[in-house]
Order: sequence, then C-alpha cells, then structure tokens
Amino acid sequence: MLGRPPAGDNPLMDTKLLELLVCPVTKGPLDYDREKHELISRSARLAYPVRDGIPVMLEGEARTLSDEELQALPPRTPLVS
Repeated sequence: MLGRPPAGDNPLMDTKLLELLVCPVTKGPLDYDREKHELISRSARLAYPVRDGIPVMLEGEARTLSDEELQALPPRTPLVS
C-alpha cells in the first residue's frame, strides 16, 4: 500500500520523518510503500530502501522503477496536517 502512513500505523517509518524527506535526486516528494519497505520517487523513477526503519537515501542503493510499476502506483496521497 502506497501513500502517507497514519501516525502510529507503522513504527518502522516515522510519519514526521517522511514529511521532511525528499528525493535526493529531484528534491521531489516521496511516498512510502509499506509492503516493500521503500520510499518511492515518481519523478526520479527510483525506490529507496528502508532498512530497520532507516531510509537509505543513496541513489546507488535505490532500484529503478519499471514503466509497469510506475503505471500501477495509486494517485499520491496528500499529507494531512
């Protein structure tokens, strides 16, 4: 499931941290895929791993998203303040 996790929904990825992070390549927003434990940058077409609750925001550690994966992503979920 992609999108912004509600507070307390997943202790492995802090919602406040997710609000602060941006893609290091494009400086664009990220979405969290809870099932794959990845931060998704649609604009860079990259998925950054989250290991033990820590985002690994290195381009060399990210995997490239295929056209099919990008097309299958749900619409972005806006942040709720």
